[in-house]
Amino acid sequence: MRPFEYVSPKTLPQAVELLSGSWGETEILAGGTDLISLLKDDIVTPRRLVNIKEIKELGYVRYDQKSGLRLGALVTIQEILDDPGIRVDYPAIAEAAEGILSPQVRSTGTLGGELCQRPRCWYFRNGFGLLALGKNGTSTVVDGDNRYHAILGNSGPAYFVSPSILAPPLLALGASVQVVGPKGKREIGIGQFFRIPTTKGEREFNLKPGEIVTEVTVPPPDGALSATYEIRERQVLGWPLATASVNIKIRSKKVRWARVVLGHVAPIPWDSPEAAETLQGEKVDTALAESSGGNAVKHAVDLGRNGYKIHLASVAVKRAVLQATRRERHENRV
Repeated sequence: MRPFEYVSPKTLPQAVELLSGSWGETEILAGGTDLISLLKDDIVTPRRLVNIKEIKELGYVRYDQKSGLRLGALVTIQEILDDPGIRVDYPAIAEAAEGILSPQVRSTGTLGGELCQRPRCWYFRNGFGLLALGKNGTSTVVDGDNRYHAILGNSGPAYFVSPSILAPPLLALGASVQVVGPKGKREIGIGQFFRIPTTKGEREFNLKPGEIVTEVTVPPPDGALSATYEIRERQVLGWPLATASVNIKIRSKKVRWARVVLGHVAPIPWDSPEAAETLQGEKVDTALAESSGGNAVKHAVDLGRNGYKIHLASVAVKRAVLQATRRERHENRV
């Protein structure tokens, strides 16, 4: 690990002032569950590390039936899991958080860090850059070992998958991200927070150098049913192969509105209007859920070794839809 300056501001303005206006010169330390690995592997080499854990104003869970859910960026995964209101009104978030299996990561990892973690792509983690470009300027992923890489959103040079477990349900629920930087505050819909880089040097977030994620807001559920379903290779402390998060409104036993988001299959959380449209106006049963899953991946592209993920993503959608709509039947019985 290379030497760096360590600073620990107590307020948000102090933290912003200590961050650089250029990527790579400074890094933000929150839970550190991803950053420490990046430092050890020499993937990031900041001259200054800005610890924001002492900024107490960023750690909170607040819920109001009218305004919805507000989560401070320093809220830990365990605090999300421990909140009874999230489990009842936003089960898709709780189910996704349960996929973070390590007690240590749950207790130290933060919401902001989970959203801003860097890809687990082994090319990136071994120093080949985010786009894993070879000497001839083409990606080494296509002709290499791509078994865990993107099946959607992979028409350009980016083939990594977004590693965030919480981003898909937050997108399905219509969440927004608040950030603070040298030019003040701004709010970004979480669908615009993530981006697919097309050139070397770009990052996978719609953040500017010197900006800090401070809060995530989620609208009230308004009677919608949500769920997250993930598929793993095995029950280990790693990342899923494919996930699906759904948010569905049902009236008179038929779907009046739906949103379906896939995770770990694209460089961004993948919003699938095709899957949602399949559900629109229909009564949900196993056949409809399966059809929705099939339409979610109809544009998927097999890179050579990751074709199995197409089927897994389809199954994840099917099971998430059925999982969410079972809640509606349960609530009616109660």
